[in-house]
Amino acid sequence: MYAVIETGGKQYRVEVGTELEVELLQAEPGDSIKLERILLVVDGEESAIGHPIVADAAVEADVVRRDRGEKTVSFKYRPKARSRVKKGHRQELMILRITDVKLGKKSAAADKRTADAAAKTERQRLEEAAAKQAAEDAALAAKLAKASAAKAPAKESTAKADAKPAAKAKATAKPAAKTTAKATPAKADAAKTPRAKTQSGAADAKPKNAPAAKPKRATKKDE
Repeated sequence: MYAVIETGGKQYRVEVGTELEVELLQAEPGDSIKLERILLVVDGEESAIGHPIVADAAVEADVVRRDRGEKTVSFKYRPKARSRVKKGHRQELMILRITDVKLGKKSAAADKRTADAAAKTERQRLEEAAAKQAAEDAALAAKLAKASAAKAPAKESTAKADAKPAAKAKATAKPAAKTTAKATPAKADAAKTPRAKTQSGAADAKPKNAPAAKPKRATKKDE
């Protein structure tokens, strides 16, 4: 719900919670005043137009503080008359905060309080649901952490048990490889040695059926 009011010769559109600057009124800061020159009131699809004001409407406001507007300068100059007039002015203002807009038995402040209460209860319901869900998630996370912690030692023990036979197999495999590596050179030397002997023996030995050597002829040198 909003209304259009008139004060100080000016019109303002206001609703609950609006703060506006108006020209000085007969009131002190902290006072509550009622503005009765209401030109228009709109409530949803319903509206009331004044001729010139709405009869059963009113706007209530609190006086927040007094203030002064910006300085305006007026300068009047008359040529060939040696007349020059300079004046300054700062308008006295008052800050108002609208607290309620009424049209007959309807009140904008009451409607706002009802809406705020409904929104508050809805927010509280959502907060409670969120807190409950968070507690359930925390309980589930703790349960999963315990289960994983219980499984971890069993996996470590099986891994250690599997690692020991593997280590033993590696230890047994290494000496066998060394012995085979050492044995191969000896066999190679042994294999080479008989072959060399047989070859040398075959070269030195004479065949049994070899023909006899021919006698050398006497030459002049021998004589």
